[in-house]
Amino acid sequence: MVIELADVQSAIENEAVIPYFQPLVELRSGQLYGFEILARWQHADLGPILPPNFIAIAEQSGLIWQMTWQLLRRAFNAATQLPCPPRLAINISPIQFRDQALVSALQAVAKETQYPLDRLTIEITESAILENVDIAHEVACELRALGCRLALDDFGTGFSSLAHLQALPFDELKVDRSFVRTMTTSRESRKIVAAVVGLGHSLGIRTIAEGVETEQQAGMLLRLGCDLCQGWFYGHPSSAEALSDIISASPREIRLHPAAPSNHVIPVCLEAMPSQQGSQLHAIYDGAPVGLCFLDRDLRYVSINRRLAEMNGAPIEAHLGKTPREMVPKLFPKFAPYLYRAMQGQQISGLEIERPAATSEGDPMAILVSYQPAFDEAGEIIGVSVACVDITERKRAERVLRESDERYRSIMETSPVALWVLDHQGNFIDASSPWYEMTGQTREECEQKGFMEVVHPDDQERYWDVLTESLRSGNLVDVEFRAVDAEGGWRWMRVRGAPRYGPSGEVVRWYGMAEDINERRREIESWRQLLSEMEMCRKQPGSFGYCHPEIVIHIV
Repeated sequence: MVIELADVQSAIENEAVIPYFQPLVELRSGQLYGFEILARWQHADLGPILPPNFIAIAEQSGLIWQMTWQLLRRAFNAATQLPCPPRLAINISPIQFRDQALVSALQAVAKETQYPLDRLTIEITESAILENVDIAHEVACELRALGCRLALDDFGTGFSSLAHLQALPFDELKVDRSFVRTMTTSRESRKIVAAVVGLGHSLGIRTIAEGVETEQQAGMLLRLGCDLCQGWFYGHPSSAEALSDIISASPREIRLHPAAPSNHVIPVCLEAMPSQQGSQLHAIYDGAPVGLCFLDRDLRYVSINRRLAEMNGAPIEAHLGKTPREMVPKLFPKFAPYLYRAMQGQQISGLEIERPAATSEGDPMAILVSYQPAFDEAGEIIGVSVACVDITERKRAERVLRESDERYRSIMETSPVALWVLDHQGNFIDASSPWYEMTGQTREECEQKGFMEVVHPDDQERYWDVLTESLRSGNLVDVEFRAVDAEGGWRWMRVRGAPRYGPSGEVVRWYGMAEDINERRREIESWRQLLSEMEMCRKQPGSFGYCHPEIVIHIV
């Protein structure tokens, strides 16, 4: 079943969407710092409805306002019932953050519940800033005037522009869970996390890591100098009734054992002097896996890091004082118009440029480029900051993946078995005809996590736990559950699946099959019933079918 606008509207009107609280913990002490407020909806018939299936609908319909105030009101009331109201954080929709009514409405809810706004953090994503920076800045300043803190959420997954950090008075910077999840196994992820944490230090901003699930991740974040973290390692999201127990629990302190420096840990001094901070920032700039440079008003290289110099095929020293036209003459016409627009004050992000291969047998290099104008105190443009990411492998992987999907789709069209494809986050991509025939779903109803709506309410939590664990660990999916069929009844199904990995070892797709096992389950239940009846007969002398106690029947 697909969640419709009417379902979401009914849930909000009946206040069925309630706040859950996920602990935020100080890494160095293990002490509880506060909670992030998360929306949870337990449907009376369908069981738990995943936030991606109703948040977007609430945003598009305007119901996000009513839902947010309901969540805040209940969260604030729960917090003020405690001896000391804990710090709370909530993610605000970009639609709301661009509306100046946000401040007055927030003020009204806080006054009604007597919750102190100097203990509230407003989390926003970079997309909330893009449409109108001026309004976003005005709203941010008014929130700060109320005492609220501001956090930039999911940093590293969007545009990740330093201009956005500079545009608003942020207090906290959140490292996205996708980097935290792979940082213990991926050197590139460790570099990105280290760069974000170092950036936070240099700007005097607290850093928060999301999705911490293991002690190893927590220990590595502590070594990197991260301030706060949240994730299953410190606690699952809980209802308001559990707040007192969570607050009274003992701190979960991470103890670091002395060890020699290794390639797996990048030590950072937590209380560095300004000169040390400059050195650290220079190390991050020069060691970043992203090509970086700064061009002055005459479009001459003032600084360039090693990665971009290598991409241009010349030493760092050869660039300084030269122009891109001189260093990459064949490539310059492709990006020159965007560079000139940046020099006029326009921010350019997400530009893809293809660079010819170095040899006739090689592949061309694909580069993702952004140009950010830099201003002095008087508002005059003094140059352009350039960031270049080599996405050749990603484009090659996308091409291979696209070809693989096409081959798999051709198999799906002729297969009598129900086949399915999910992306790396478990969102629906495609399924073969037998799936729709067995479940009665349409393709549109399967989108995102809609395919889970066919699962029996009593089996949904177990099904979701298995799928979530597989998405996290990469282990095979194998789960049996009851699913609604095309006639509206319930049939047993078994779903199995395996991941497909990209060139860097990351999961890019999940491929699998679903089979109808209803008859097999029915036969098993019949045998169980028969054995049970035989056992009852054996224990009742004189009854029909009585068996002598020394007679043992073996059924294989």
